Amino acid sequence: MGTDNLFHKRKAKQLANYKRQVAKRAPYAKILIVCEGEKTETNYFKEIVDYYALNSANVEVCGDCGSDPGSILKFARQRFREEHDRGDPFDRVYCVFDRDAHTNYNETQKAIQKLRGYHAITSVPCFEYWLLLHFVRSTQPFHSTPQKSAGATVLTELKKYMPDYKKSQHSLFTCLLGQLEFAKSNATFVLQDVSARGDDNPSTRVHELVEFMQRIKAE
Repeated sequence: MGTDNLFHKRKAKQLANYKRQVAKRAPYAKILIVCEGEKTETNYFKEIVDYYALNSANVEVCGDCGSDPGSILKFARQRFREEHDRGDPFDRVYCVFDRDAHTNYNETQKAIQKLRGYHAITSVPCFEYWLLLHFVRSTQPFHSTPQKSAGATVLTELKKYMPDYKKSQHSLFTCLLGQLEFAKSNATFVLQDVSARGDDNPSTRVHELVEFMQRIKAE
């Protein structure tokens, strides 16, 4: 009898905690955004949360979970399980990572495609390509050379427009807000272009997550 009472008390406590957590949320989707490390991408999406006054109980942005795609997906699945077991699962999970030279990039993309509610927000070769699209519609592939990685080449191009740009920079979203619609249009065009060519270099899907965050309240 005592064991049964303890079980029911524990269940009641869990239910009460769940109800308190749900009460904190706004009436729109609960999403998880997992990025490469605590750097540019993490700052960027946290800034979007603040700019559009999204409820922090609805949108969780995580970094510092490894720099390769496999580590990002592993962390995302762990956080999903934790919230699911608490009775308050995420509606959508976004894994944000670059192509760079990661050997498990394609493997991770395919794994994400098989998971319901998960989305791969990729950039080829790197996140800075998304920033570059705020200034120019660039469809020229970026490749490594003996002197530079593909990502470093993108960075060189970006600094023609943003000479002071550096990794982990804050206020990127608001700084580039005036060019956001141009960047979204460019990213959409480039995706169509690379699809026709059968090669994803260069490309980005960051605009897909940005657009969802812009309309999440309406949905």
